[in-house]
Amino acid sequence: MSVTDAPEPPRPTAGVDWATDDHAVAIVDPDGEQTHRFPVTHDAAGLRTLVRKLLAAGVAEVGIERPDGPVVDALRAAGLTVYVIPPGQLKNLRSRYGSAGNKDDRFDAYVLADVVRTDRRRLRPLLVDAPATTALRQSVRARRDLVAHRVAVANQLRAHLQIVFPGAVGLFADIDSDISLRFLERFPTQDRADWLSPKRLAAWLSSVGYSGRTLPETLHTRLRDAPTGATGPAGDTAATVTAAFVAVLRTLTTQIQALAAQIAEQLDLHPDAPIFTSLPRSGRVRAARLLAEIGDARGRFPTADSLACLAGVAPSTRQSGKVEVVSFRWGADRQLRDAICDFAGDSRHANPWAADLYQRARNRGHDHPHAVRVLARAWVDIIWACWTSHSPYDPDRHGALQRILNQDQPAAA
Repeated sequence: MSVTDAPEPPRPTAGVDWATDDHAVAIVDPDGEQTHRFPVTHDAAGLRTLVRKLLAAGVAEVGIERPDGPVVDALRAAGLTVYVIPPGQLKNLRSRYGSAGNKDDRFDAYVLADVVRTDRRRLRPLLVDAPATTALRQSVRARRDLVAHRVAVANQLRAHLQIVFPGAVGLFADIDSDISLRFLERFPTQDRADWLSPKRLAAWLSSVGYSGRTLPETLHTRLRDAPTGATGPAGDTAATVTAAFVAVLRTLTTQIQALAAQIAEQLDLHPDAPIFTSLPRSGRVRAARLLAEIGDARGRFPTADSLACLAGVAPSTRQSGKVEVVSFRWGADRQLRDAICDFAGDSRHANPWAADLYQRARNRGHDHPHAVRVLARAWVDIIWACWTSHSPYDPDRHGALQRILNQDQPAAA
């Protein structure tokens, strides 16, 4: 072996335990001895100190618990290889070094550094998505968080009205719909609602452009038959609370719509958009969410199985002797799992193959969430193939779908 072919000597490895204000850092030598341990502040000066000390110690590889943020950006900008070891995995790794189960930031930094040293071949270097994908992910997740907030506030409003104004709760289909909020703005108390007659309610509905299919007489009957709410001063006080909830819902809805418009614009400009918008019932926001959570770094998922496992749609198998147990996979990217299962669950309404696969899973005794995961696992193979080949989904090339369509043709005839 020539000198140029000689293997590179082992180098120290480092671990960074992420925190809000400062981060614990540990460096271990090739034999596993901790040589440096120090904290760094979460500011520009602290990150410069972190990089300077790591490079001075000869570190080339760093373990950390999260895949994004200023610390990861600083490490990658310095040319360091970053390995992400999720918190759940780190929790299990602590038992290697002691049975007490104690949690200490400095100890976690050491564990991260030593695992990079010993398990390098099992770890995959962090691959970062393009800036456009990262920005899309931020928009998609922000919108989803706001939707969750809107659901929570709507539930609070419903609980409030059930006590002070029960008639308004079941008046329209959704408590946070535009027509429901308009009604509460115009008739926030039982006293004001009592003024309504079928004719007056019909006139008001017409003035706000109500296009629902429920007749004004039916809506008025719902108001009249509901339990009587708070009246007088108590009703006026309750109306203030109602107005607060309505205002919050209005604001949330406006911001959700603004983010949806931004997401649509970002999706139109993304080169991978045709892949995800071609999927059945993917829509705009759902397609953007799939793209954002899967990403565009193809090397992250070398196989469809790797994508399925991270998405938590592949079952977890445990075997001991003659006992084999197949169970739900808890260790997964929850955002990715929710995005894929959300798409899969709705795809069955537009794709006969998906509907057939879902129904066969239900017929085997699986409940709805389990059947959706079965369908999601099948979709992962298709999505991964389209994603890796940069080609949109083509129903005409989907053999299983075509077989089902061909079977349905004689029946339709």
